Amino acid sequence: MTALRPDLAVIAAEVARGSRVLDVGCGHGELMQALRHDRHVDARGMELDRDSVAACMARGLPVIQGDANTDLAFYPDDAFDYAILSQTLQTTMRPDLVVEELLRIGKRAFVSFPNFAHWRVRLSLLWGGRMPVTRLLPIAWYETPNIHHVTVDDFRALVAERGIKVEKSWFLNGDKPISPAAANFRAEHAVFLLTR
Repeated sequence: MTALRPDLAVIAAEVARGSRVLDVGCGHGELMQALRHDRHVDARGMELDRDSVAACMARGLPVIQGDANTDLAFYPDDAFDYAILSQTLQTTMRPDLVVEELLRIGKRAFVSFPNFAHWRVRLSLLWGGRMPVTRLLPIAWYETPNIHHVTVDDFRALVAERGIKVEKSWFLNGDKPISPAAANFRAEHAVFLLTR
């Protein structure tokens, strides 16, 4: 099995054994496969991209083609122990409504995203005047699926406004975890575990 992306490794380590999970925007199913194999989780996926759905199916993973913006509404309340949205929040039309839906269908929700307030992004904009292309954001602004440039502080404000509890949070710089101190400036990626 291939190594998981750092944010997915954090999530995989925290999901309780034997739980029911929906991985929204599951990509090729790396997290689902790890959860099923290592944690004996009933993991299912939803993915918009047809080729990624096919890749999941080729791995024998249960996945449906669906859009997080509209299709989460079809799931019943509390259908899962965890709803996971990794590196997808910034691509949704209404991130606030998607987070609400995650917490409706899951007792807990993991949300991970790239932090657009990271110091390298700020420096690139300040000195170069252009949207950055980095290892973690590897494509030009006009090719990216990102439509909302969320920061750690923006996300904290959103969940506070909605009365959502942050059960745990992790911040990553490159592939390494860092302390929450000045995470809005220092973290390239953030992972939040949310509950009501």
